[in-house]
Amino acid sequence: MKKDIHPEYREVVFQDTSSDFKFITRSTMNSSETITMEDGKTYPVIKVEVSSASHPFYTGKNVFIDTAGRVEKFRNRYQKK
Repeated sequence: MKKDIHPEYREVVFQDTSSDFKFITRSTMNSSETITMEDGKTYPVIKVEVSSASHPFYTGKNVFIDTAGRVEKFRNRYQKK
């Protein structure tokens, strides 16, 4: 492999904002925010909206997603024409 052309591959924390679930994995993503985990180490934190802790497929729960607002916007926009 060529040197100095690959992004840094390091441990980061992904935090689910809807369920406050956190897990450590390796990634090349960058973040200016950091978090200290239970092991005492400080990691960059990447915030995500959906993870296995909040996705309906993994939890078995149906989550109501507000699509009515989007549908109404669409109808109002194109009804005028």
